[in-house]
Parts: sequence; C-alpha cells; structure tokens
Amino acid sequence: MELLITILLIFILLMHLYFLWFEMFAWTTKGPKIFKGFPKELFVASKSLAANQGLYNGFLAAGIFWSLLIEDGDWQTNIALFFLSCISVAGIFGGLTTDKKIFFVQAIPALITITLILFF
Repeated sequence: MELLITILLIFILLMHLYFLWFEMFAWTTKGPKIFKGFPKELFVASKSLAANQGLYNGFLAAGIFWSLLIEDGDWQTNIALFFLSCISVAGIFGGLTTDKKIFFVQAIPALITITLILFF
C-alpha cells in the first residue's frame, strides 16, 4: 500500500507542476485551445491572475515533494495530509465555482490518497 501511496503522491506532484507550467508560462498560448468556451481576449487580460494561480500550484507541488523527502513516518504522513487537504479543498472549490472537471482532476486523486493514508 505504501508504494501505491507514493505513486499517487508523485502523480499529484507532477500534475501540479504541469498546472504551474500551464498557468504561468502557457496560459495565453495553450489556454485558448483547452478552454474553448472562454473568449480569447480573456487569456491576455487574465495572464497575471493565471500566473498567480500557477505559483500556488507550485507551492502545493513543493509541499508534496517535501513530504516525499521526510524520513520520519509520522511527519511525512502529517505533511502529506496537510498538502493533500489543501489540494482537495482547492479542487472542491474549483469544481463548485469554475468547472466540474477540476473536482475530478484535482480533488479526487488527493481524496483517494488521503483515504489510503488514513485507512490502510
């Protein structure tokens, strides 16, 4: 089970690094191709907001990475749970306020990992 949790943590880490890259560096180029329902002028106007969001995703990725480096089992679990909880809340909020896909892409993997950490 520990291996599965580690794999999920690495998956979540890589996802948030992708979000960082996308929101900070590819918002105006890739954004219109992914979010086809949004007006194209929105991407230039919201570039700095997206970059700020990307930075926060980078902090979440850093927290998950940090949890993977901690040798003490209790601390590792606590740090991982904290950052997974932050990711879950962000995914739930994003799913409710922006796009339901955010819930499935961001919150569900974090919630599954939390469940595995707590109950297995």
